[in-house]
Amino acid sequence: MSAATTNLKVMKILHTSDWHIGRTFHGHSTLEHLRVVLHALVAVVVERQVDVVVVAGDIFDSATPAAESYRVLTEALRGIRDAGATVIMTSGNHDSATRLGFQSEFAQLAGIHILTRPEQHSEPITISDAHGPVHFYGIPYLEPSLVRHLYPDHELRSHTQVLTFAMRRIRADAAGRGGRSVGGRSVVLSHCFAVDVAAPTDTSEASDVERDITAGGLDFVPMSTFDGPDYVALGHIHGRAKLSDRVRYSGAPLHYSFSEAHKPRGAWLVELGAPDATALSDPALSDPALPDPTLPDPALPDATLSDPALSTAALSSVEWIDLPVPRRLSVITGTLDDLVSDPSYAAYEGDWVSAILTDRVRPMDGMRRLQQRFPHCVLLEHRPVVTATATRTYAARVKSKSDNEIIGGFLEYVRNGVGPTEFERTLISDALSDQRARDSVA
Repeated sequence: MSAATTNLKVMKILHTSDWHIGRTFHGHSTLEHLRVVLHALVAVVVERQVDVVVVAGDIFDSATPAAESYRVLTEALRGIRDAGATVIMTSGNHDSATRLGFQSEFAQLAGIHILTRPEQHSEPITISDAHGPVHFYGIPYLEPSLVRHLYPDHELRSHTQVLTFAMRRIRADAAGRGGRSVGGRSVVLSHCFAVDVAAPTDTSEASDVERDITAGGLDFVPMSTFDGPDYVALGHIHGRAKLSDRVRYSGAPLHYSFSEAHKPRGAWLVELGAPDATALSDPALSDPALPDPTLPDPALPDATLSDPALSTAALSSVEWIDLPVPRRLSVITGTLDDLVSDPSYAAYEGDWVSAILTDRVRPMDGMRRLQQRFPHCVLLEHRPVVTATATRTYAARVKSKSDNEIIGGFLEYVRNGVGPTEFERTLISDALSDQRARDSVA
């Protein structure tokens, strides 16, 4: 399918993903915050004269979005189109492909291409500039159990097998269109969990949200699966990441977990030049804060811009564009009295707050007191300061205590400092005496 033609020397593509419209944050709506961010994204499209905006999956957070979620999406798409950019978006594992793709044939007439059907992965949206055509291949989220019947002659039992199959078809289609020999360039959108973004042997760096989705069944996919295209716009990982110069995750536009608080929010601005433009001018390539998971996996073939198959890539520059964070996420630690009174915590009063209380005994009514100062405090954890005495083993700590003292201490702990009443002490003593009598008979 052919779309608009531009006469620019480079084609500007804004890569974003994982909008998760309709997601709540600890029971609070994020729609207004997302509106702010998407409005800023539209401003980037205007200011930087972006030609194409690609959204790599998880447009909605639910397969059954609320009406207001559709309104937020409509506002964003209208703003992007009014700014003159073409929109190409694919469904993710959170989306209902059927609902998201409803009336997509009408939307494409307005320059909004919504790719949700499995067979569309090898049917490119073609946009031409001064250097020739750019073929955009959108791979909808392909659940193996739901798509293998479409291709019964192929073994499609894992995400790696499905995406390997899809990419082979894409490369064949691109070659059939003449490839770079006629100025053809290609961009692929995919929603998957590619290797080296979150190491499979250590999930400690994965955010809570990503870890939840992983538990839902997404496989790791080797980066080499995406050999060939000039740029691969990935979605699913909520923090920005670079597998190679031409294979990247943009991350989500909002923070959806405190484990994501340290990750910047924004989008990649990608420029495609002539097919032989191999030099990169990416200010983010040397950014020490950006994960650089480009070391080859010994079990997988290396796939970098040095590969002969990629040596004529048209990627001319990649730039990270920051988007606003409407409300920061902060984790604060201290005693309850310090947190609610110390002036040094004033900077967090407007943030989403997760509080860790270090009081020896869990304070009564801690959340209410915290929310008087931090109205957006949504999490509270009691983590008493460990003293030298507390570092001893449990056996060592209770060795010198009587059974009555151990039970009384337990009740005091679970009751936020309130120990057993006299009546309860009597019951405990009677029960222990009865048990000792039984033990002596036995």
